[in-house]
Amino acid sequence: MAHDVVSYRFDSLRELMAKATPERSGDRLAGVCAESERERVAAQMALADLPLKAFLNEAVVPYEDDEVTRLIVDTHDAAALQPISHLTVGDLREWLLSDTADTTTLTRLAPGLTPEMVAAASKIMRNQDLILVARKCEVVTRFRNTLGLSGRLSTRLQPNHPTDDVSGIAASVLDGLMYGSGDAVIGINPATDNVTQVAHLLRLLAEVIERFEIPTQSCVLTHVTNTMQCIERGAPVDLVFQSIGGTEATNRSFGIDLKLLAEARAAALSLERGAVFDDGGRGRHVMYFETGQGSALSAGAHHGCDQQTVEARTYAMARHFEPLLVNTVVGFIGPEYLYDGKQIIRAGLEDHFCAKLLGLPMGCDICYTNHAAADQNDMDVLLTLLGVAGCNFIMGIPGSDDVMLNYQTTSFHDALYARRVLGLRAAPEFERWLERMRIAQPGAPGHLVDGMSPAFAALLPSS
Repeated sequence: MAHDVVSYRFDSLRELMAKATPERSGDRLAGVCAESERERVAAQMALADLPLKAFLNEAVVPYEDDEVTRLIVDTHDAAALQPISHLTVGDLREWLLSDTADTTTLTRLAPGLTPEMVAAASKIMRNQDLILVARKCEVVTRFRNTLGLSGRLSTRLQPNHPTDDVSGIAASVLDGLMYGSGDAVIGINPATDNVTQVAHLLRLLAEVIERFEIPTQSCVLTHVTNTMQCIERGAPVDLVFQSIGGTEATNRSFGIDLKLLAEARAAALSLERGAVFDDGGRGRHVMYFETGQGSALSAGAHHGCDQQTVEARTYAMARHFEPLLVNTVVGFIGPEYLYDGKQIIRAGLEDHFCAKLLGLPMGCDICYTNHAAADQNDMDVLLTLLGVAGCNFIMGIPGSDDVMLNYQTTSFHDALYARRVLGLRAAPEFERWLERMRIAQPGAPGHLVDGMSPAFAALLPSS
């Protein structure tokens, strides 16, 4: 019986990477995805046979056109890569899954990996592969507490309010703390994004943290230039926030470049607001970055690359600034980029795997917009998988419904679920504070003391 023989040609690394990517709506929108499952498998097979050294010789975004590419190339640690530099992408996958690739080995390897290498490996991995490898990665950061330790799951307490009402924000902060949330950061997305209002919110959070001696940090998620002006005005800035992307043009659409981020980091470090730890070291990780697949495409700045490869490039840029926190807001942009629950789950696992392998303290905003083909059950699945995979932190929002940004994410209760089911604990300093304040039961992750702690009575509205 005769069979038709179909052959495929991939003319560049950029095209090969895009065609090998698991299905997602953003790549179809961009016109870079495989036209069939057969073509996708052919691309994955070709990618698996590609030597890792090929990634050092061909850039998916030209060196001369893009400062992110220049950063990736110019800071690459060839010595760190040397022990595995002879491998192909397929060999890298097998090696990562082996017992030889333990936590210590992966930590040493991280500076030698380029984002395109780890993105390529992720494209030929199943979900369980992404989880297994990411779980072996441990990336620890410190400011007023210690984040990212094995067996820990932290949360960003997100007390957003549609009018920045102080009483509403305070009530959400109280609610979150009483559920054991907030060890990663207490971070507000301001509704009124001007320097005066940002400084006001920073002072509000600083007062709560200082009054109750909470071992955590605050952040108002405004543009980096606003935060720099707040620093100049003497506002109590802990962390500098910024959304970032994987190409120079994407970052330009955010109003930033590498030089600006370096200036902001230096300004925040000069405040020396991080705690001094028992070993004498001061918490010096002062940056908080958010990312997400599709941001480059939405800005027309993807250079013909698939969205997951560009996202991985974002992580290589982020690690240059030694952030305390990074998270992918995985389903926030919408179904144009990640159509349904299946695509969101896959993207969240890919993002976490790539970032942790590159040495980032990675968390995830496990979320979706109301017009996506997803629901909270999908988010429960991704939350559980990321908890198993060793995700550094997730979001905590009252009722999982952000009334200011109008999207669905994870709640304080969801964090308790993950801690209980998986035996995960809060950051050690924050955990001791929860026990001292009679909020959490000692030695019982995710279990709370019945009733309200008297120490928080003063936080309640007086009328």
